[in-house]
Amino acid sequence: MFTRERIGEGGAARVATLVALLDAQEQQPAVRRLRAWAFEALAPEPGESVVDVGAGLGTELRRLAEAVAPNGRAVGVEPNPGLREEASRRAALLGSAATFIDGDAADLPFADGAVHVLRCERVFQHLADPQAAAHELARVLAPGGRAAVLDSDWGTVISHPGDPDLVRRYAEANWRRMPNPFAARHLPNQLRAAGLLVDHDIGSAALVMPPRALLGSGVVHRNADAAVQEGALTREEADRLLADVMAAARAGTAFFSVTMFGVIGRKAG
Repeated sequence: MFTRERIGEGGAARVATLVALLDAQEQQPAVRRLRAWAFEALAPEPGESVVDVGAGLGTELRRLAEAVAPNGRAVGVEPNPGLREEASRRAALLGSAATFIDGDAADLPFADGAVHVLRCERVFQHLADPQAAAHELARVLAPGGRAAVLDSDWGTVISHPGDPDLVRRYAEANWRRMPNPFAARHLPNQLRAAGLLVDHDIGSAALVMPPRALLGSGVVHRNADAAVQEGALTREEADRLLADVMAAARAGTAFFSVTMFGVIGRKAG
């Protein structure tokens, strides 16, 4: 979770894991579809100021920077120093005008009304106070500005195989460790409460992980261990669930998905 208290936790190894995970996710058709939908809705124009909150590796910000060239400005806000360094390295290597700075979604380093186009992807699920972030996004938007907020809703998870009761308890234990696991379903109302006009068209895409991706990530095992530690599963139940999932992953028959949603908010003016 990208809470300020955990940024940089695990050092270089943790950053390398995050980079590999983000690179893999960016190749998924669902992520590409939802990002393309958001880019079209944002309709960046030359000369505009664009900001990506939680910019990660900077892939989408580089695309936005190209769209607002030659006189526009593209800034990525990324609190993780390792990801920020890698995003800056990639931008320089590719000759992009995108720049990256430290910052927090609830305290953006921009003046009121300074931003024409803003995107924020898979950040709200990590926030204890997402409404504060929604107000901050609205604050920095210029009149006529557009914001795309994309996030997962972990209540939409499908995980197969496994005993349904064990899968449910495993999932619920994971939800309890997240500040905002059902982020996506709240986005429209949060943006409205911040004073933005929300488009009727809500984007969505199911992120389906390739079965073999479950083998190397370690996430399934870490989540199972955490579920045991909090008493949601016994060790025997966790091992049984892991054995079922890993066997299916090796056979190519495992299925894991979570649905991402996208919401467009516009500032009147």
